[in-house]
Amino acid sequence: MSRQATLADSLRRDLTASLVIFLVALPLCLGIALASNAPLISGLISGIIGGIVVGTLSHSQTSVSGPAAGLTAVVSTQIALLGSFESFLMAVTLAGLIQVIAGLLRAGFVSMFIPSGVVKGMLTGIGLLLILKQFPYLFGYDIPLGKNISFTELVNQNIFHDLISLAVVPWHAGAMTIGVLSIILLLIWDRIQLLKRFPIPGPLIVVAVAVAINQLIFARLGAGWYIRGAGMVQVPVFSSLEEFDQILMFPDFSTLADSKVYVAAITIAIVASLETLLNLEAVDRLDPRQRHSPRSRELFAQGCGNLTAGLLGGLPVTSVIVRSSLNINSGGQTKFSAIMNGFLLLGCFLLIPQFLNLIPLACLAGILLVTGCKLASPNLIRQMYQAGRYQFIPYSFTAITIVMVDILTGILTGLATSVSFILYSNMRSPLHRILEKHVGGEIMRIELASQVSFFNRAAIERALLEIPQGGYVVIDARKTDYIDPDVLTMLSDFQSITAPARGIHLSLRGFRKSYDLIDEIQTIDYTAAESQGQLTPDDVIILLREGNKRFRSGILTRGESIQDIQDALNLSNAFVTILSCSDSYMNVESIFDLRPGNACSVQVTGNVIDAEVVTNLEYGCIIANTPLLLVMGHTHCRAIRSSLDQKSIGFRSQGDEATHLDDVINQLTESIDDASSIPPEAHALPAQHDASYSVHRHHVLYSIELILNSSEPIRKRVQEGTLRVAGALYHDDSGYVELFDESSTGNQLPGIE
Repeated sequence: MSRQATLADSLRRDLTASLVIFLVALPLCLGIALASNAPLISGLISGIIGGIVVGTLSHSQTSVSGPAAGLTAVVSTQIALLGSFESFLMAVTLAGLIQVIAGLLRAGFVSMFIPSGVVKGMLTGIGLLLILKQFPYLFGYDIPLGKNISFTELVNQNIFHDLISLAVVPWHAGAMTIGVLSIILLLIWDRIQLLKRFPIPGPLIVVAVAVAINQLIFARLGAGWYIRGAGMVQVPVFSSLEEFDQILMFPDFSTLADSKVYVAAITIAIVASLETLLNLEAVDRLDPRQRHSPRSRELFAQGCGNLTAGLLGGLPVTSVIVRSSLNINSGGQTKFSAIMNGFLLLGCFLLIPQFLNLIPLACLAGILLVTGCKLASPNLIRQMYQAGRYQFIPYSFTAITIVMVDILTGILTGLATSVSFILYSNMRSPLHRILEKHVGGEIMRIELASQVSFFNRAAIERALLEIPQGGYVVIDARKTDYIDPDVLTMLSDFQSITAPARGIHLSLRGFRKSYDLIDEIQTIDYTAAESQGQLTPDDVIILLREGNKRFRSGILTRGESIQDIQDALNLSNAFVTILSCSDSYMNVESIFDLRPGNACSVQVTGNVIDAEVVTNLEYGCIIANTPLLLVMGHTHCRAIRSSLDQKSIGFRSQGDEATHLDDVINQLTESIDDASSIPPEAHALPAQHDASYSVHRHHVLYSIELILNSSEPIRKRVQEGTLRVAGALYHDDSGYVELFDESSTGNQLPGIE
């Protein structure tokens, strides 16, 4: 599709979306103004400013701004406190100025601290409110305009009272018919692909059908069917621009000396900014193209909108989730739809208000009810429930409180619930306890979290009290950035008083000098030179097995640091010599969770044995005196795979032209040929292994045989019983290390999984 065609399609979608927004925004603007005890014209002015001014300055492509039902309680309260609407307009002007400054100071980052569960709870709560508040319209129940249109619970009003009242008052057949028909049309429209691609959106079709049915059919059936009066959109009709100018109101600048105006301005700025940022977060989540809206820029745009609204007699504006979600659902592509919505509000209100008064509110209620079902979808509720209680409880508390009280209280309730879970989690998990099995016994390693606050004190104290009499414990603070002074005092008392009294051997690592806790190493590590002679081959195998378990579980305890490397330089702490492949991911220290210097590691392509390799192995087994030599292959060895490929095409070395790589392939080929002569049952292979498993396993045993034949010192130590040679196969897909002895049958070593 050409660029011109794409732009034309985007423009068409924006224009149709703006019509849908306009049709829903108009009655909402009037209803919110009435619910706020403000002049009706102030709601329309805010709708116009939210579309034109905020829409132009905002960088959000989907957000639609205007008067918000979530502010009705704040607005009505502040008008009553200030005594006049003109004084309130001054507060709105100052609130806009505060938002402009906040935007310039890039304060929009505040929204990043709002948990996603609260944002989704707000969406669900507003969706539920939309659903509940549309039933009076759908059934033609005649109650005040503001209460019907407002989708947020108003002050001193009970939403469920309206629903109960429906059972005792007569329903209006025409309104109920149009409302139900509107819902059915929208549901069908969303499920049929041909209709979804239709250039005119479903909500606009619903409005046209509702007007036609009411004027052409119900008007002939009488009052029981014909909708009029409170059941219709009611826009003030002006005969001239002079009359329009006379009803405009302006701020009273003389109230700048009144402190209550500044308190009101700060209150409006905080509530409007919070609702805008949360709505913007929610709208970005709904955007099919997942575009990101700059938060600080939105604060600046909203501030300019409120500054203009205050000067021209309008209510405070915010980003509004209902109109924004309608914009997205109606196919809006850019912010042009929001801007055009503002111009439509202005033009239609001035030019053709009498035509707008032909629209039944029942069809608008149907549009809002379907929108509410999309916001509070069962899929979202199920998704939050499956996410666990830490997500679902703040989410549900937010949604329920919004329905029962108001949006601001619901958001604050959700935030308070989320914070309480965070504090509870910190109290339970400020540390990571690891029980290390050493040659001389067990040592408890306590790794502190990156942030240790006062709330973590109880959990740390409980962990210290659980250390047995005469036990060994290491408190590791190398990953900690902050420790609360009260926690430091508790640790200092434990080091100087409690630990000596209970015979506990305490070691401290990683504490800063400013903490006044000097690092002390009192425990004897199994890798120290003094204990090295105590290790038997079976001890080393057990240590390797447990290290591999930690590697597979993702809990590595022996993180490498500069202090560890320096210790390795000063101590002869190697207890195993490992021959492994040179493939880059074959890191034996990680695979067995070893510290620097624990292993004399020799890596060579395909574990191929030559004089240089044997010399390095003799250094580890003889000079470093390690009790175990481990030859470890792996299941996806590239060298063996290459040799298998070469063998399949009849590779042969070319005499004097043979390179070092040819020597490697030749030795691997000999191992492969030797493996093919061994009966498969001799390996006792599990059924799930493929044929290449036999080759990899046998090559390890073949390498062990070459080592023993090539090195007399190693062979002598094995015969004396001071050195053990074992084979291992690392399974690349799972991280599991299979250990077996050096016999040709490859029997599993006892005690090894």
